[in-house]
Amino acid sequence: MKPLLLLLNIAWLLTAGLWLFLAYVIFGAVACIFIVTIPFGLASFRIANFVLWPFGREVVRVEDPTGLSAVGNVIWFLVAGLWLAIGHVVTAFGQAVTVIGLPLAWANIKLIPVTCFPFGKRIVDNADVRALMVRS
Repeated sequence: MKPLLLLLNIAWLLTAGLWLFLAYVIFGAVACIFIVTIPFGLASFRIANFVLWPFGREVVRVEDPTGLSAVGNVIWFLVAGLWLAIGHVVTAFGQAVTVIGLPLAWANIKLIPVTCFPFGKRIVDNADVRALMVRS
């Protein structure tokens, strides 16, 4: 991992990452209580992993031939996505107060789309994204 990415991830973890991670883990644990909502809990755990260490990774779309991702995304947005997105915006404003926090605030804003609509997306390392682009 590049030293700058490591430094950004550590700063992220100390300023917002840990708290956002806990929010996603708590929501995921609550969602896993009922069998019907386990997919929402698993999506929350995937995002929690991404929120804990976001620099050096990206979100890519995955094709869903069944269309169930759209239904899951609507339910997710109404139940949790909106509130989690508001948390990201509030955190981004707090980070943007200082010049040093601007990259962290931008990372928070970049997390909002996957926070609102997590189904049909996958989190991969930047190197994997570049390898996929070279192949296609």
